[in-house]
Amino acid sequence: MAYSVRFTRAAARDLEELCAWIAEHDSPAKALHVLDRIVSAAEAAGKSPHSGARPPELAPGMEAEYRQVFFKPYRVIYEVGGNEVIVHLIADGRRNLQALLLRRLDEG
Repeated sequence: MAYSVRFTRAAARDLEELCAWIAEHDSPAKALHVLDRIVSAAEAAGKSPHSGARPPELAPGMEAEYRQVFFKPYRVIYEVGGNEVIVHLIADGRRNLQALLLRRLDEG
């Protein structure tokens, strides 16, 4: 059974900002390619939500609720809830994401 995939407002904003930056510093075509691949990664998570890796930055006990998939170097961090995959964060995986990730997940 496939789960529906929903992007939080913050995750949608992450994606918009990322694509705008790529379009400005590389090309609009590259931005569209990255957008397509990240959305595809999120959709793949909806087809097999528990196969994503657990983000290592999360505190013990919290990691079971959240998973991640990659379109390198980008990480798509999501929560599995009911019949839904909720994307909370899209970020460059080369960054130290612990504080950003914990703050974003606290926002809900």
